[in-house]
Amino acid sequence: MDNKMPNMDYDADEVINEFKEKIKWPKSNEVQAVVKPTKLPLRILLSLLITIVVGAVAYYMMLPAFNIHDTQMYIFFILLVVIFMGAFSLVCRANKKIERKEYVKKKSLVPIIIIAVIAVIMAVGYVTGITLFRAHSYSQLMQISDGNFETDFEEISYDKVPRIDASRAHTLADQQLGSLSEYKSQYVVSANSTQINYQNTPVRVAYLEYADFFKWINNTKDGLPAYMLIDLITQKVTAINCVDEFGEGIKYSPTELFNEKLYRHIRFQYPTELLDTPNFEIDDNMHPYWITAVLNKTIGLFGGTDVKGVIITDALNGESNYYDIEQVKSSDELSWIDVVYSEALLIEQYNYYGKLQNGFWNSIIFQNDVNVASNGSGNIAMDDDVWVYTGVTSSKGDTSNFGFILCNQRTKESRYYTNPGAMEESAQQSARDAVQNYGYYATFPILLGIDNNPTYFMSLYGDSNTVKGYAFVSLEDKTVVGTGLLDVAKSDARALNSALENYIDALKEKGVADNVDKDDIIVDENEMGSADNTVTDNNTAPEPDNNTASDGSITGEVTDIKSSVNNGNTVYYLQIDGKYYYISVVDAMEVLLISKGDTVTVEFDESANGSFIPATSVTVK
Repeated sequence: MDNKMPNMDYDADEVINEFKEKIKWPKSNEVQAVVKPTKLPLRILLSLLITIVVGAVAYYMMLPAFNIHDTQMYIFFILLVVIFMGAFSLVCRANKKIERKEYVKKKSLVPIIIIAVIAVIMAVGYVTGITLFRAHSYSQLMQISDGNFETDFEEISYDKVPRIDASRAHTLADQQLGSLSEYKSQYVVSANSTQINYQNTPVRVAYLEYADFFKWINNTKDGLPAYMLIDLITQKVTAINCVDEFGEGIKYSPTELFNEKLYRHIRFQYPTELLDTPNFEIDDNMHPYWITAVLNKTIGLFGGTDVKGVIITDALNGESNYYDIEQVKSSDELSWIDVVYSEALLIEQYNYYGKLQNGFWNSIIFQNDVNVASNGSGNIAMDDDVWVYTGVTSSKGDTSNFGFILCNQRTKESRYYTNPGAMEESAQQSARDAVQNYGYYATFPILLGIDNNPTYFMSLYGDSNTVKGYAFVSLEDKTVVGTGLLDVAKSDARALNSALENYIDALKEKGVADNVDKDDIIVDENEMGSADNTVTDNNTAPEPDNNTASDGSITGEVTDIKSSVNNGNTVYYLQIDGKYYYISVVDAMEVLLISKGDTVTVEFDESANGSFIPATSVTVK
């Protein structure tokens, strides 16, 4: 046995460094040869197949228009080039062999040039369309004519204008949806409603959405069964059952997935068109449609957005038709369409008009005759169309308006009215101050003409988001205010008339309307659309019986019962002789014991009118 010690005379660090030198990845400048991969045509074909598959998925998600004016198209093409180069690098195993990596890098010159060319095209297209160089063109996107306030607003009666805005309409519809058992828990009301004129009445239409992904799985085969119709005057909500009315549900909507998703469905039908966000509307027969504005970029490649046409899509079967914008404006058959130009687009075009008429630098430095739309906008029904209303103020953000504009959402006809006065926010604050002890809020005002006096009209609402009263505020003098509250007047119609009477009295105190006769302006309460705050199903109304009602009471059989929760209180609606009589459980506990088919006596206010009448007492026979 050899007992000699081994030779330990060596440097461990030196050994480790030699080992690293043997296994390290060489630097690119140390590679002596660039090796072309074998079976190169096959590798290129495989890279193309990967690009097609991944690109198809990307297109399915991005949905760009194959249109030179769509920035998404250029981004999509750049993405395709990147996908191809990534796939080519992988199939060539450039991550495994340095000589292959160098080959791929040398072949990347062409794709890099393609990406650079695309980027240059986008940059040039953007620069040629910026307001710095094209201020005059932008200022001409919208043509403004002078309006006559007395003539244009003469036919707009205060009792025929919307009493709730989009937010309040959505809250009302969403609250009431739960009273329809067949839709309960499966659907919610979309927050995206559209204000239209239906049979000369301002209403909002809102489609339903699936409550969640599992509700979609459970119901998508049949589509959405109904949509909500909210009367903005009476505040009555009606669920229009599409299955019963038209034989099928809404198969195409933004809440669907895959090919039934609305935007994807329209994109596949019109792959080259620039599409705006679709609006939900109904025709005169209550048939649901999607109205999609087709956009055009009129300045440079990406600037000067305008509308060149409309795609009308049947919400039930998905059939679509394209119409040129001039045809939409002039055709009587298409006059039922109300919203083509979005509020955002109209206000954007007006701001270009107001700021850039005297050139770009004037809008920045001198600001002579520069004006912009004020914050916020509302809608007015006029000439059987929906018009966007907004005030006009200086670019410095003054507290008053020079005047206001009206823009037709179907034709883009725009009118300017020189009526200086308080801004909308100031009018809202004046209305709130008048009822500050109640803590009510005010909706965005609607402009009316009360005896040719420009007047802001607002609904007052509380924390429950339900209407509590009404307010009128003078545009020219925001201290002239008239209010009427439901809690005091005990009737929606009386509250509205009370607000107007108080407003006229305030005008007279200011010496503005000394010769105004209230009787010439006040509308008979029996002829006025009253706010019902109720919900109905359009397929449940039975034929009236032969019961009799007199002296503010009625005795008859209960043919239908509905309920809802208003302001934290449960309200029951009893249908007798074709009308609903409603009362809170707090006011009549006996209503909890009533079933369909029972005979009851209901007492109510004799002056009440309409299909929904507030009851004062209910007695079971």
